[in-house]
Amino acid sequence: MLQKTFTIQTNGPRLYEFTDQIAQWVQGNGLVNLFVQHSSASLLIQENADRDVRSDLTAFFDRLVPPATHPSMSYLTHLYEGADDMPAHIKAALLPTFLTIPLHEGQLALGTWQGIYLVEHRVAPHQRRVFASVLRDQLPVHL
Repeated sequence: MLQKTFTIQTNGPRLYEFTDQIAQWVQGNGLVNLFVQHSSASLLIQENADRDVRSDLTAFFDRLVPPATHPSMSYLTHLYEGADDMPAHIKAALLPTFLTIPLHEGQLALGTWQGIYLVEHRVAPHQRRVFASVLRDQLPVHL
């Protein structure tokens, strides 16, 4: 099994594409599993052609789960790290924290307009770690 940790520098809430980093690292056939090692960030496979998709998704999740200072969020008690802390945990609970992508002949089997994204839910800059494992096909050899 091949393993590596990717570090993604973030600067506020948005989708950060890192498809190319993964694509340059993978090889062979099998599966690549990605896992974000943080409780206030997520992973997504999403369209990578139109930037409006990314900004619309960020706006949607901010509307769905506003900052703790919003009157609709007055029930929150986990506010130790700011108004975006608990909302970031909620967003991470709603979105995936791991992805599995097939590999075919050394290529990610993504669709034409798909990219791999880290979704940052916090306002402050962070260095996010994504742990990657490649599980290669272990086909039996017949003599």
